[in-house]
Order: sequence, then structure tokens, then C-alpha cells
Amino acid sequence: MVPVKCTDLKVDYSEIYNNMGLGTNTPDAVTKNTTELHLKEALLRLKPRFEYHIVDGTMSEEGITLTTNGKCAEFNTGHIITHGLRNASKFAIFVASVGPEYTEWTAELSGKGDVFVNFVVDCIGSAIVESVADYMEQCLQTELDQNGLKRTNRFSPGYCGWHVREQQLLFSLFPEKNPCQIELTDSCLMLPIKSVSGIIGIGTDVRYLPYSCNLCNFAMCYK
Repeated sequence: MVPVKCTDLKVDYSEIYNNMGLGTNTPDAVTKNTTELHLKEALLRLKPRFEYHIVDGTMSEEGITLTTNGKCAEFNTGHIITHGLRNASKFAIFVASVGPEYTEWTAELSGKGDVFVNFVVDCIGSAIVESVADYMEQCLQTELDQNGLKRTNRFSPGYCGWHVREQQLLFSLFPEKNPCQIELTDSCLMLPIKSVSGIIGIGTDVRYLPYSCNLCNFAMCYK
């Protein structure tokens, strides 16, 4: 597990407002002040972290098989993700999280009964965990640069046709049961809820591309 300093994260207000559904619209004064206040508190209270492991793997048209430390897992990722991972010779499995402090903080706020604040903090949490995942990718790329390797986009269970139930398989490949102190429920929900997991392709001929939303039919995707 790698702890992350909040000062190293790039949390963009526009991403938070986009999570709120504002798009390019300017937030009103109450929304702006509430967001700024609680983002400042979040960056003081939270202890984000991430973890990744580079593993072996093979690919087919509709899936991927990953192996590490005597463990093997076959994933039916679907053609969109396998296309995005094409030419990969290795793979990184990863998790990233805002940390359990987020759960404690939101429980405190929920007790105060302010629905709007709860909504704002939820949007802040989503923006922070994406920033942690972005930071994780930067750290991974720094390691890959030493060997002249590139990476693909990151892909997570539940998106692009990859069923969320395979989250269990993904977690089984980590050395510990709860990487980054993330608990996985029977329904494959991660706790803290502001956590992400997935895989990244690695190789000399892989490509990192803009997210092609026209290829995916998942309407609730954060992208």
C-alpha cells in the first residue's frame, strides 16, 4: 500500500461540479462556498492510498487470464476492454481509495441531516478518488519508463461490458484480502465506496487513448 499526500493530488473543481451535474454551468454562491469549505476539510482529513502489482497474463478476443504467485484468474472483460488492452505483454492490477477516514467523515455529516452537504461531499469523494487513481498511474508510468514500457488506459469491473461480479476474482489476485483496507461486499461493492479497482495493460506497443464513450453503452459511467 502506498499512502498519498493530499498535497500531491490535483483535484479540479470543474470535475466536482461536473459530478454534481452542472456541466459547464457556473455554480451559485452557496454551492461554490459549500464545495470549497468541504474540499478543504477533505484534504485535511482523508488519507488516500493506492496499490498496484504487475502480473503476467494472456488475452483472447473476449477476455484475459492473469497469473501471479501461483494464482490464476480468467476474466470475461468483453471485446471493448480487450481491444483497449491489445498488445499488452504484462498487466497491472490496482486499487485506489480515499481511505476509511472518508466513511467516518460522511457518517458524521449524515448525522447532521444536511442532504445538500452530503451530496456535495459525495461529489468531492468521487473527484478525489479519481485523482488518486490518476496519481497511481503516474507512479506506475515512472516505474515503466525505466524499462522503456508504456501503459494503456485503466479499466474497471462494471464498465465497458466487464461485469462487476468479477471484482471478486480481481481481489483474489492481491497478496492480502483487503488491499488498501478496502472491503468487498457479497454484491461486489467496495467499502470505502469511494474506491476504484481494475487493470492496466503494459508493453512496448500498447496505446493510451482518449476515452471513447461512443463505444460503450453504460449510461451511468463517470466519463
